[in-house]
Amino acid sequence: MPFSKPIRAVTLDLDDTLWPIYPTIIRAETLLHVWLAEHAPATAQAHTISDLRRLREQLGAERPDLAHDLSALRRESIRRALLVSGEDPALAEPAFDHFFAERQRVELYEDARPALARIAARLPVVALSNGNADLRTIGLDYHFVAAVSAREFGVGKPDAAIFLHACERAGFAPDEVLHVGDDPHLDVLGAQAAGQPAAWVDRGLHRAPEGFAPQLRVTDMAQLADRLGV
Repeated sequence: MPFSKPIRAVTLDLDDTLWPIYPTIIRAETLLHVWLAEHAPATAQAHTISDLRRLREQLGAERPDLAHDLSALRRESIRRALLVSGEDPALAEPAFDHFFAERQRVELYEDARPALARIAARLPVVALSNGNADLRTIGLDYHFVAAVSAREFGVGKPDAAIFLHACERAGFAPDEVLHVGDDPHLDVLGAQAAGQPAAWVDRGLHRAPEGFAPQLRVTDMAQLADRLGV
């Protein structure tokens, strides 16, 4: 195994590592628009689904202080759409709740659940995500000893601080904790900068940057479990 020390724990990305996030978000945004059409018709009429997505992206550019909190960013973008349309901004809360509930209805990759069970049976696993998935709602929380999110911690990947905090939650030094994720920059390079070995789950979603050298490259979680010998 290409590690300087034995791996004693794992920090694990969620979106696009255990499940594809894009179909989930598209479905949640579609149902959010349906909700707005019923409860805030002027907002729904004035904003297509694409308009609401662009508004969220625009707000993200204007509010870098919310970059680590995707829930707050989504909620504020809904509130802005309501205000522009002359409707009650307080509707942003139930509108977001509707979106958020649907966002938790993820469909795991076929390999993810059995491989996660294999890994978690042998090593402590800490979820480490910039997203806003709720593991308890999804029904995977029992596989994890802890969950670290950018929203709760205050900064997101690739900041070294969040990786180091996740290692603390795992109870081991960074060079003993393997970080696993799909994003070469956020996950692999971020973890390596924090002193962690990294495994790239390459599901074909990202192009590897020049000189990219993860300690492991796998195409799915089952292959990762095999490589870890669990």
